[in-house]
Amino acid sequence: MPKNVNLQAYVMLTFVTWGWGCNAVFSKIAVDQISPMMLVSLRWIALLILLLIFSHRQVVKDWLVIRQHFIYFALMGTIGFTFFNALYYVAAHTTSAINIGIIQGTTPIFVFIGSFLFLNSKMTALQIIGASVTLIGVIVVATKGEFKQLDELVFNRGDLFMLIACFFYATYSIGLTRRPNIAPLSLFTLLAGFAFLASLPLWIIEIQYQGFQSPTATGWTIVALVTLLPSLFSQLLFIYAVGLVGPGRSGMFVNLVPIFASGMAVLYLDENFEDFHAISLALVLCGIFIAEFGKGEKVKITA
Repeated sequence: MPKNVNLQAYVMLTFVTWGWGCNAVFSKIAVDQISPMMLVSLRWIALLILLLIFSHRQVVKDWLVIRQHFIYFALMGTIGFTFFNALYYVAAHTTSAINIGIIQGTTPIFVFIGSFLFLNSKMTALQIIGASVTLIGVIVVATKGEFKQLDELVFNRGDLFMLIACFFYATYSIGLTRRPNIAPLSLFTLLAGFAFLASLPLWIIEIQYQGFQSPTATGWTIVALVTLLPSLFSQLLFIYAVGLVGPGRSGMFVNLVPIFASGMAVLYLDENFEDFHAISLALVLCGIFIAEFGKGEKVKITA
């Protein structure tokens, strides 16, 4: 693969993970400002309206192919967008930041294993090492360098939600490699549409159990921000990047999310940047480099 294609994909993925890092900060600000399922639903309907302004002609052009793959679009939008975001926002209310940081780092592991099992991808020794190093980096930032905190972790309902969320997004990432031959903008529009439809039952259930919570001014601001950054720009660029370098190498960049989330917290939540942040960043970048270097190795990891 040409080097300029790799560079293009890596720039995209860096921006993608920055946007998702911002989303982690937004989710914290959203607590008590807007309910989780309302945020999910408003996020995707706002994005769908925005996308249709630019993509409606392309969707019409791709309609014959779209009709043949409705089930695919419905599953991908539901799994990758609705389920992941719903579980993420709910988990943030019931588990610690330490747990979220550690569990979120399992996404590339799910991607590598899934690619190996279902796409016949080779998993090399260096890719395994790289994934492990990046996971250590995630643990460093999640525990603030105090590994003894791992002994105090309690696996509660929120932890399980985050683990399932990571599994769903890894499934979505792998599924992108089998996407129908339509324009990326059409694909994204269809996924956003099905994500919104799938979110409505969850919103109704939330209202039934918790009542209707009207968003505050801050809540509406969060809706706008998550629509533009982690939803529009990050998701669209992720679709392009997976098409260029595949789900395994793209998934490795997910480990940058906790690093960017920490940076956003420093800038906007007045948190201090400490030594463990620098150590974690170095480990994550080193792990990505090792895994990328290892893609050309011929040592095959077999079941």
